[in-house]
Amino acid sequence: MSHLSPVPSGDPGGTGDDLAGLLRLSARGDEQAFARVYDATAPRVHGLVLRVLRDPAQSEEVTQEIFLEVWRTAARYDVSRGSALAWLMTIAHRRAVDRVRAAEASTRREATYHEQNQEVAHDATSDAATAALDAHRVRQAMESLTEVQREAVGLAFFGGYTHTEVARLLDLPVGTAKTRIRDGLIRLRDQMGVAS
Repeated sequence: MSHLSPVPSGDPGGTGDDLAGLLRLSARGDEQAFARVYDATAPRVHGLVLRVLRDPAQSEEVTQEIFLEVWRTAARYDVSRGSALAWLMTIAHRRAVDRVRAAEASTRREATYHEQNQEVAHDATSDAATAALDAHRVRQAMESLTEVQREAVGLAFFGGYTHTEVARLLDLPVGTAKTRIRDGLIRLRDQMGVAS
């Protein structure tokens, strides 16, 4: 399992009830059953992870982490709560989003560190005071948004994500994400007294 292997042509098996049965066997330590789970689902899992991360090397690494988690937690799969494939894809989506969030947090920490450790020019005092006042106004205006608006606007404008990426990260239809961003921006504009 060191590298993603292709699924053989034709029906790869391990779907539906077969996949649930293979997971039950995997939970008992059956490595051959787990290998069949992997062969049947790795391309779909990797495809989902790659769509979220957009980085082939990281996507392969996260895909391997997902299958390690599936191997360790196969006993937790409950057929009464949904299909085996849905369970596995939920784990994959969660892991991929966690990696995105971890990368964003790391980037924010680095940016904060660099901002806090830059030399301040003597003539920058006035600019810094103005920026602090503007930032305070923006923070106050952001607090006036609903939680869902604040999350969508924050990802779109502070995180730099497109509407489609925001929708994917929040697990929403694109239209809903666009509406939350638009409504949030209108409310921000009104709160800050900016003319349209």
